[in-house]
Amino acid sequence: MKKVIFYLILIIALILYLWIEMLASGLPKVLLGHELAIQCVMLGSMGGVLYCLRAVYINKCVKSKWDENWEVWYYLRPVTSSISGLVSFVFLKAGLIALDAEQATNAGDFGYLAFAFIAGLNVDKFVSKIEDIAKSLFGIDKSRATKESDKN
Repeated sequence: MKKVIFYLILIIALILYLWIEMLASGLPKVLLGHELAIQCVMLGSMGGVLYCLRAVYINKCVKSKWDENWEVWYYLRPVTSSISGLVSFVFLKAGLIALDAEQATNAGDFGYLAFAFIAGLNVDKFVSKIEDIAKSLFGIDKSRATKESDKN
């Protein structure tokens, strides 16, 4: 469990360092113009880390049911959350998902960032919604993994 906590805190520290570095020094030339996408990846990951940290203290302290078999999940969840953050950016940018809330004129990119965080926080529901969009646009059926999780 200590390795998992260290890993999660390391991810937070890395994201914060990269974000501060990005604000202070800017992005390398090759990444210029992709700042919002990178920020969505970072916030998606932060959503996943938050979910994992919450799961650690609930499973260890509240339920007293820490199971080492789940450690792989704790290591991979921030990665899948990062991917969800990027995918949320792509779907918003493509107009396949629209934010219903009224956006203030000076809000900038906060809608993208908030959506990326939510996508990272709840990967399972996000993937299910993306598959709903794929089904409605392209007639692609949901994956078996999503069908199974929808039953629960």
